Amino acid sequence: MTSVQVDEQQHDTAEGGEGYHRALGARQIQMIAIGGAIGTGLFLGAGKAISKAGPSLILAYAIAGLVIFFIMRALGELLMYRPVAGSFSDYAREFLGPFWGYVTGWTYWLFWVVTGITEVTAAAQYMSYWTHDGFPQWAYALIFTVVLYAANLISVKLFGELEFWFSMVKVTAIVGMILICAGILTIGFSDAADTATVSNLWNDGGFFPKGIGGTLMTLQIVMFAFLAVELVGVTAGESKDPAKTLPKAINTVPWRIAVFYVGALIMILSVVPWHEFQPGVSPFVAAFEKMGLGVGAAIVNFVVLTAALSSCNSGMYSTGRMLRDLALNGQGPKFFTKLTKSGTPLIGTSFSAALMLVGVWINYVAPGKAFDYVVSFATISGMWAWIMILVCQIRYRAASDRGDVPKSPFRAPGAPYTSYFALAFIGMVIVMMGVDKDARVSLYCAPLWGLLLGVSYLVMKSRDPRGAAFGKAS
Repeated sequence: MTSVQVDEQQHDTAEGGEGYHRALGARQIQMIAIGGAIGTGLFLGAGKAISKAGPSLILAYAIAGLVIFFIMRALGELLMYRPVAGSFSDYAREFLGPFWGYVTGWTYWLFWVVTGITEVTAAAQYMSYWTHDGFPQWAYALIFTVVLYAANLISVKLFGELEFWFSMVKVTAIVGMILICAGILTIGFSDAADTATVSNLWNDGGFFPKGIGGTLMTLQIVMFAFLAVELVGVTAGESKDPAKTLPKAINTVPWRIAVFYVGALIMILSVVPWHEFQPGVSPFVAAFEKMGLGVGAAIVNFVVLTAALSSCNSGMYSTGRMLRDLALNGQGPKFFTKLTKSGTPLIGTSFSAALMLVGVWINYVAPGKAFDYVVSFATISGMWAWIMILVCQIRYRAASDRGDVPKSPFRAPGAPYTSYFALAFIGMVIVMMGVDKDARVSLYCAPLWGLLLGVSYLVMKSRDPRGAAFGKAS
């Protein structure tokens, strides 16, 4: 072992996983976990889903939410076995082999780069709601990217603080909407009081107005809304007390989904009949307009702006950590291992931020359809991380039951059967994506990305003199 390796190992032990500083407290971890489950998929995407499924969308979110809980408990079991910043990429490397760790790390990195590109561009577009002076969209995108990039480089604590307040805005907006709807249903104020009734959930064509098939076709939209809920796993190497904070954050998943998704949709669809919602229009905006609250559109626009910035902020955070994890394991350029004095991955974050800027430029000059093809890849690449979490948990549970590895103190209830169920559910969602012509393009992109990763892996393996990074699974 070289002196550099010895120093790095000591740094890991003293300060955090893989040399990071453990600076994220319980308050920040909780809000990162909550914010990860609330994004633009709910605030904007739910409008399209309601038009496709009607009130049965509530059931789709409830079932998908149960699957997400199984995924998060599987991740929690792995995290408490060994909390590392590389998270599911590191577990894939350990339980499935170096190739799967390589594929998972680079795919999750690409997922956040693509997501960051779309979200920072969306944030710039949302700003046009308040500014009509011709201030260019690219300038807003540049400002947002630079500010979030700087915040991520200064310290992980600042990242956590930004994410705390971004999440607070989203949570406050949803709770406020639920309370307003509850007031309309019980007290009867606002313009929507005459038609507001819980029976709206089944009166207009029944609970399944578009049939079971219509509900199934919304599952891809529903699962997209939950993407990034696994981000809490990436924070494991920088949590102050992961053994305490991570299980607590994961165990709040059921009530978060019950309140913020199921509860919010029950209230909104009770106040406003489902057929009045249109694709491309936020159901929150539509509900505020129905209530006669003109300020609602401005409020929702601000909330969606913070949701987009939150997603981009998370992208800046996770991409740098994934690149450094790959580099530390010999599956990426060594210069990605460099940390700043504050413990943030300088080169990895900078490289990812630069690509996000290139993406904003491409979105500005290229035809919109070509960019849509890139964006569609986000869903399938994000679900790949979930698949790897579940498969690794199944392999880990078998190994721990044999006594090959220590048992986790935070075991997933019902596993491995719950993990098998979640895998089957994700498989069904992928099939439905193939049926939907609008989502099918993402399935075309996945084999091309897989081929690129396979070729690059073989090239790197041939250049690895010792084969240490590309050997067999442990």
